[in-house]
Amino acid sequence: MDPAAPHGPRGLARAIEPEPLLVSLLALGTVAAQLVFRAADDSRLTSWSWVFERTDPLRLYALVAAAIAAAHLVARSPVVTRRPAAFLFVLSCAAAACFWAAPEPVVDASRYFTQAKHLELDGLGRFLSEWGRELPAWTDLPLVPALYGLVFEVSGESRAHVQLLTALLFGGSVVLTCRTGAALFDEDVGFAGAAFLLAIPYLLTQVPSMLVDVPTMFFLVLAVWAVVQAVQRGGTARILLASLAVFLAFLSKYSAWLLLSGLPAIAIVHRRRSPGGLRAAAAIAIVSGLLVVAALLHHRDVFSRQLALLLSYQAPGLRRWGESFLSTFLFQVHPFLTAGALLSGWMAIRKRDPRWIVVAWPVLLLLLLQVRRIRYWVPAFPMLALMAALGLQAIRAAAVRKLVVACAVASSLVVALYGQLPFLERTSAVNLQEAGAYLDGIAESAVEVFTPRRAGAKVNPAVSVPILDLFTAKQVVYAYEEPPPEATLAARESPLRFTWEYRNPRYYAGARAGERAAVAVISDDLDAPFPPDLEARLAGLRLARSFAADEGVFEHRTLVRVYRAPPDP
Repeated sequence: MDPAAPHGPRGLARAIEPEPLLVSLLALGTVAAQLVFRAADDSRLTSWSWVFERTDPLRLYALVAAAIAAAHLVARSPVVTRRPAAFLFVLSCAAAACFWAAPEPVVDASRYFTQAKHLELDGLGRFLSEWGRELPAWTDLPLVPALYGLVFEVSGESRAHVQLLTALLFGGSVVLTCRTGAALFDEDVGFAGAAFLLAIPYLLTQVPSMLVDVPTMFFLVLAVWAVVQAVQRGGTARILLASLAVFLAFLSKYSAWLLLSGLPAIAIVHRRRSPGGLRAAAAIAIVSGLLVVAALLHHRDVFSRQLALLLSYQAPGLRRWGESFLSTFLFQVHPFLTAGALLSGWMAIRKRDPRWIVVAWPVLLLLLLQVRRIRYWVPAFPMLALMAALGLQAIRAAAVRKLVVACAVASSLVVALYGQLPFLERTSAVNLQEAGAYLDGIAESAVEVFTPRRAGAKVNPAVSVPILDLFTAKQVVYAYEEPPPEATLAARESPLRFTWEYRNPRYYAGARAGERAAVAVISDDLDAPFPPDLEARLAGLRLARSFAADEGVFEHRTLVRVYRAPPDP
């Protein structure tokens, strides 16, 4: 046995010995192949066919080549070896911060902002008592909106503060992935798995958004890590921590309930090495189960309505709104990661390593259920990354393994920063962001918002009002008009059905605009005539600014015009 051989998962064969030059060429060739076949990417948000439509291929290749050269230096850096978790935390937070300037491209952010603002204005107690009742919750669970609301309550209603929180949660997910891999296998697997999270360009675009997927990912990997610690090491404190972590993951998102079903596998695979592991797992199940039952009983009417909606609407809808696995695992996830995950399955079967099932369970479950929407995969990405790290152990040389990960991360950062970020900044969602910044710079203290609806619109434009509110400190006044019944009926099977069931928060309807308020009109067509009531409201006002960025891809557009009173003579 070679004494210099790295310590990896026990019994894994390391028969692959690629040269560093070959790894570099494969990394560059992978990006070239993705660019050539980009029409196969059917992602609903960051398809390569849109993101790189106007890209100079030579410039992209040059940037990727430079990034790969830098990856060689990073892979050899002693800092990476000496403080791996700290290095990955800083790198992940820095990568997330690069996306802070992006708009909110997913309209679901409107729901989470609205719920968070309710907590900011009414307090945590009323939020918890009225969640799902006076406060509409759609199919959302309360934990993540409550966190956002607490951020608003403590530090002010600012998107930057929420983005800081989500960046820290992302960095925490990376560190917990590292710790989980080290506890289940070894430090080499933990580091590679954590680093592979940065080789998912799509994930980086989601971190700064006011959504629930990245926080859910954090709470899910926290639950896995905490249960592993409790099963391996025992102790009342660890059992209580694990129980609380499971409960928090339960309250983050409904899809997390499915993914939590793999936790018993942790105790099963440790039953020989940790005799008390089964007792610890049983204690965790009892304590977390009591917490869950208490929450379900307290809001049983809300949970029953939400579960009924999930089963009757969302579960069947996933088959209609999906994206291909080809898109997810060969474009939105770096192919090196996908190849490693596939290889891990073959190695686990060959070596009969039961620990593989702990990390593979969420991935296999989503595959079995044919979940073809990448957003639903986000909470499972840490486990997918650990699978890839296990597959990477087939490479004999530790230095080459590090280089494979570094090349995947480096090229993914180029894809995300050079392609996806500029594309998101060209979408019409940026109009709400820029309009909010403009409103903050004018003298009027309030803005009255109008959202004229076009016949046949797929999205209710009223859902854009909270997103505009997110980007401005001005008082927003909005008088919501119920959509016609035929519009609501037409959206019954739409993935954007919730926009037509929007209910105007009382803090918009109850506010007064005042005579000197600015007026903002949000629509999807600048040429459509205004309804008579809006024409009457704009009488005597001048068009001050128009925000009409449009990437030309998405059917739903948010175009904004701001009207102000003429300056005093």
